[in-house]
Amino acid sequence: MNAGVPESMLVTGGAGFIGSTFVHQWHQNHPGHRIIVLDKLTYAADPKQLEGLPEVELVRGDIQNRELVLHLMDHRRVRKVVHFAAESHVDKSISGPAAFIETNLVGTFALLDAAREVWAGDPDVRFLHVSTDEVFGSLGESGKFAEDTPYAPNSPYSASKAGSDHLVRAYHRTFDLPALTTNCSNNYGPRQHPEKLIPLAIQRMVRNEPIPVYGDGKQVRDWLFVTDHCRAIELIIAKGTPGETYCIGGDNEWQNLDLLNLLCDTVDRHLGRRQGISRNLLTFVKDRLGHDRRYAIDATKIQTRLGWEPAVGMAEGLRMTVEWYLKKQC
Repeated sequence: MNAGVPESMLVTGGAGFIGSTFVHQWHQNHPGHRIIVLDKLTYAADPKQLEGLPEVELVRGDIQNRELVLHLMDHRRVRKVVHFAAESHVDKSISGPAAFIETNLVGTFALLDAAREVWAGDPDVRFLHVSTDEVFGSLGESGKFAEDTPYAPNSPYSASKAGSDHLVRAYHRTFDLPALTTNCSNNYGPRQHPEKLIPLAIQRMVRNEPIPVYGDGKQVRDWLFVTDHCRAIELIIAKGTPGETYCIGGDNEWQNLDLLNLLCDTVDRHLGRRQGISRNLLTFVKDRLGHDRRYAIDATKIQTRLGWEPAVGMAEGLRMTVEWYLKKQC
């Protein structure tokens, strides 16, 4: 590794939703720290989300390109890798699973193997792999996912993420790579691509178009505001124990239909419309294949060991999210 070059952090998928939010937060909290963003710039990424950050270098490229990753890690003296890059939309994984295996599984392998080669046993580096609660499968009416919950993925997306989680663990155990894994609940907030539930619904409300509700709409998700998630990742990089997994959740469970009703009322209020206008757009459609019924995270470990707590409640988070999207769309 080039010792004469200042240290830097490599953030994969840093032009996407959670990745770009993390880059902005890290830049604000660590001024002067160089960040290399490696992003394929697919449909869900936007380089404009990184504008105005002078210490951030955006490199367009694929995490599966091992030679590129090796070059960046060596010549930019990368000491930390934060791995967000992933195909993440469940519906797309059902219609086209190959891209999910290639990016989420093969891509993670390429990153891990490059880090192993460049870092060569250095204990002071860090590789943080960002994963999802969907690897645990589906919950019944009670209980929560925790770090020791057995894996039971039900979609090609969650299976590809489960495989990448296992690779991270294996590289730590086999090669002593200082790697950590996080499994988070559903993120929401500004910058999210409109294929996801909340921004899609906002977009449809603005356009007075039908808002699809899968099945009976009673699927339950634990929602986490994106800046709370990024604060947790910062803490884990600084204080987390290599080889450990940390579950990050908002302790904020909502049925999809209840969430959409709250979102409808929030949008109507911001648009100055009569309450109930947007609720009339909710349209029940056939349920998604393999649709998990309930997710919920037990975040006790990160709360007790690292002192993290979610700070943004649902009403405040939805207000900030709606304001950002309305400003962007209107």
